[in-house]
Amino acid sequence: MRELITMMKALADGNRLRVIGALQGHELYLCQIAELLGLAPSTASQHMAILQRAGLVESQKLGRWARFRLAGDDAAVETREAIALVSRAMARDPRAREDTRRVKQIVSVDPEELCRQRNKCQCAKRTVGVNEP
Repeated sequence: MRELITMMKALADGNRLRVIGALQGHELYLCQIAELLGLAPSTASQHMAILQRAGLVESQKLGRWARFRLAGDDAAVETREAIALVSRAMARDPRAREDTRRVKQIVSVDPEELCRQRNKCQCAKRTVGVNEP
């Protein structure tokens, strides 16, 4: 039951619901999520940590970069059902539809450039010679 409570608490926030919607069919870097939500990278990171602890998202660390995706097919049935429920609900939400449009714009910008533009993101201070964001 503890896992279910953790998952429900994670879903009890509008920004985290928006992230679930935005990750449909996308893998996004933290700076892209922060841009979408209009939040500081540290705040976006806190939201992502909550979603990760709940098992709703997975991350991959690439140097200083963190890339996120929805939990995969190996996730618990309840997790996959929760993601599907949120996805269906978000598909009817006007703000989520706007988020879908914005995600397309955001992913068209190189993540490093996006971080530089935001001027708040520490990931723009990359190690020389690292090729992938």
